[in-house]
Amino acid sequence: MPEADSGREGKAGVAGLGPLPGASDGLAPASVSRLGRAGGRRPVWMALAVWGPGLMVMLADTDVGSLATAAQSGARFGYAMVLPLVVLIPVLYLVQEMTVRLGILTGQGHAALIRRHFGRGWAAAASLALLASALGALVTEFAGVAGVGQMFGVPRWLSVPVAAAFLVGVASTGSYRRSERVGIAVGLAELVFLPAMVLSHPRLPELLSGMVTVPHAAPAFLFLLTANLGAVVMPWMIFYQQGAVIDRGLTRRSIGAERRNTMVGAVLTQLVMIAVVVALAATLGTAHPGSTLRTVGQMAAALVPLLGFTGARVLLGVGVLGAGLVAALVASLAGAWALAEVFGWQHSLNRRPGRDTAPFYATYTLALAAGALLVLTRTDLISLAVDAEVLNAFLLPVVLVFLLLLEARALPPAARRQGWRRWATVAVCGLVAAVGVLAVPISSGLR
Repeated sequence: MPEADSGREGKAGVAGLGPLPGASDGLAPASVSRLGRAGGRRPVWMALAVWGPGLMVMLADTDVGSLATAAQSGARFGYAMVLPLVVLIPVLYLVQEMTVRLGILTGQGHAALIRRHFGRGWAAAASLALLASALGALVTEFAGVAGVGQMFGVPRWLSVPVAAAFLVGVASTGSYRRSERVGIAVGLAELVFLPAMVLSHPRLPELLSGMVTVPHAAPAFLFLLTANLGAVVMPWMIFYQQGAVIDRGLTRRSIGAERRNTMVGAVLTQLVMIAVVVALAATLGTAHPGSTLRTVGQMAAALVPLLGFTGARVLLGVGVLGAGLVAALVASLAGAWALAEVFGWQHSLNRRPGRDTAPFYATYTLALAAGALLVLTRTDLISLAVDAEVLNAFLLPVVLVFLLLLEARALPPAARRQGWRRWATVAVCGLVAAVGVLAVPISSGLR
């Protein structure tokens, strides 16, 4: 008999059987519809509540490493990275949409499904890949927090522990929805980069010309292209969203709404990335082509001509801090959920820390502590962030293969992609995985 996904399957149903009798639907379509009709009479935060895991994970996708990678791309190669970022929007949606169906229709997290269909050994291997990716992300998120603090005279020994303590508190409230709302509210700070792009006044002819002039023969561009791929499709996003739709209590009636907010989130996160590329290309990339960034302060300095000294620091500080906090929350939860599923621990944000949930919350806290400690040993934020994204790209083949296999095995036939949609998905994932493998020779020195 298959092992149960202890702690979270009560609301979402079991192994493709759909919702259990009397299960809560979270925000079912009727609720979404009521919120939509009354949108003008309700506070903004209540309207945002309908978006849930899809928006949360996409805001986390634009993490500090992603922002740093986009900034480096714009500074070194102008507008050349804009077109690849646009092309990656449907790729991001395809990958995350599969996790939505897997989580809602099986009621089990990603690691739990791998364990059920392929054994504990493969589940542990996939979880180790996830942990490597999540730890790399946590280091870059806390490095971003430290960089923002240093811009305003706050030492890293103070800013980083305060951020880590805040994240422990957010996850320990005993309510997944409360944690999600805090994460979304913090992550929306990334939107400050959209007006920065407008204020940079990019010239349309130069933008269009740069988009189609791709320096594909330049090793440094290929390195950054690989890093941008790793910055778009991250292993910990897959584990997080599949677990989050379960903790949120979503059922099969919510699949359509979750698909839509995943699509909106995919477009939004890539718009933020493109905004950073364009803003840096129109400023530093135009004035000093080929420049290399190393700190958050240098990113802010590039925007000083647009926003002034104080404005540039405040905008970068707000955007980077929001990106770092929401991504650290998502990455550390993804790692804790995965290990809990491999070892059969109780794991749900809807339960406060206690004896039964101690291993889960301890893993979550230790992941944050490890990332916070490691960041104190590195000062080159941009290089560290780009290396972490390349690691993500290198791990993609493992994650995508399991995702495709689970879609074919764990879901009932009617819920799987069929015909040309199935082969198109396989082809897209195969191409992404192949590009990810290129991180091996590229990351060995061809910068």
